[in-house]
Amino acid sequence: MYVPEPFMPGEAAVRELLSNHGASDLITMTPQGLQATLLPFEFDPDTGEHGALIGHMARGNDQWRRSVQGEAMVIVRGAEAYVTPSWYATKEEHHRVVPTWNYMIAHVYGQLVVHDDPAWIEAQIRRLTDRHETSYAEPWSVDQAPAKFIERQLRAVVGVEVVISRIEAKFKLSQNQPQENVEGVIAGLEARGQGDDSAVAAAVRAHNPHASAS
Repeated sequence: MYVPEPFMPGEAAVRELLSNHGASDLITMTPQGLQATLLPFEFDPDTGEHGALIGHMARGNDQWRRSVQGEAMVIVRGAEAYVTPSWYATKEEHHRVVPTWNYMIAHVYGQLVVHDDPAWIEAQIRRLTDRHETSYAEPWSVDQAPAKFIERQLRAVVGVEVVISRIEAKFKLSQNQPQENVEGVIAGLEARGQGDDSAVAAAVRAHNPHASAS
């Protein structure tokens, strides 16, 4: 991944992305070619030197059965948004501005481990469900479903784990812009309020190099 210095996030920021992302792309090179599956992962910081991403996929998905050539890769995405040059204060000065895209992303590499173990899979599903249900007034839990039904569901999936060997991350959040343009991007995103705009505005504010220097 090409990462100019202004867009290099710190370790804490990367761990935050891994801990709170949505679904991510698991990509493997197999004897049959590249394969990819979109999966919701959980970050386990206590496995190995760099942690692990744990998830599950349908048993009918051949990706888990096929041997992996080299490392597996997971593309973890954070919030993203289009940035119009109309938000830049410097546009009125010289017009040497262009549109861009702000985003947060991590390419996570590591060994793919398959867990064909109902106990491991159930623990992973409970952990994943609990994290996503916690914001609801009446959170759903696995225990609300009939035990036999859950047993059948567990037999229909297999667990997957990517034991992390290295991470390449990029947080492109207007850090290369002067302070007045950064302020314009934040205000523009908040005013537009579409999709990830609010989350990107918060990220731009959090990673504003001018604020940390002042």
